[in-house]
Amino acid sequence: MVVALYVDDLIFTGSNAKLIKEFKEIMKKEFEMTDLGLMKYFLGLEVKQSDEGIFISQERYALEILKKFKMEDCNPVSTPMEPGRKLSKFDGGERANSGRFRSLVGSLRYLTSMRPDLMLSVGITSRFMEDPSYTHWKALKRILRYVRGSLSLGLFYSKLDDYRLVGYSDSDWCGDVDDQKSTSGYVFLLGNTAFTWLSKKQPIVTLSTCEAEYVAASWSVCYAVWLSNLLRHMGVIRDEGIVIRVDNKSTIELAKNPVNHGRSKHIDVRFHFIREQIREGKVELEHVESRAQAA
Repeated sequence: MVVALYVDDLIFTGSNAKLIKEFKEIMKKEFEMTDLGLMKYFLGLEVKQSDEGIFISQERYALEILKKFKMEDCNPVSTPMEPGRKLSKFDGGERANSGRFRSLVGSLRYLTSMRPDLMLSVGITSRFMEDPSYTHWKALKRILRYVRGSLSLGLFYSKLDDYRLVGYSDSDWCGDVDDQKSTSGYVFLLGNTAFTWLSKKQPIVTLSTCEAEYVAASWSVCYAVWLSNLLRHMGVIRDEGIVIRVDNKSTIELAKNPVNHGRSKHIDVRFHFIREQIREGKVELEHVESRAQAA
């Protein structure tokens, strides 16, 4: 049984009906509690449970954000960011209200709880919270326009007898025009649906696309090791190696080669953790075409 607690809101799940019933009885004796039955709404998450599976979305919360920033009647767009647009802290023009900017970034960050399609764009715009310009504010409002056109999107987790954990790892190269650092991204799927993801700027400047993707893959492997241990303990997955899909063949070769040479001897040792995990069979890097790259 798994129990999740946030302040005075509590949810729990498990496969043992008797254990769940006993847990509820014990908690009711110790605390003043109300049993709301199967979860339908929890901290902004809307949950619809059926015989086929579970659908989770944040439509109501997204509407609240749109109303708060007076964007409920805006014209929707098909992408959260303008294709090819690079934002910089040196973008000129009128300065935006930093308090309002931070408020919107915070609201959108919570929306990424069930919207991996927003993770990158929200992460990029959040880099300018200290001194945002009107250009940055306009980029944030575009995300709201995208949200307006995709309110009903969510994640559906179907009932399966056998789950397999698969990860996707990717990175741009020198994507930040101000400091030339790259942004890593990964997503893990259980069955056919994403259930955990990340988009984060790397702490170092990499010298090639291969190195940038190697750093991203190392982060993915670190998370995969922890995640697989948790899921095995819960009995969700079997004791088998995790596949992480990367669209850069040079990165895969670098991870499999234990010998340091001119291309890799400068890379921080912390990122070579990936080699040990591959050698022990805990993780396998698999090539995937860029058009099929989920990250």
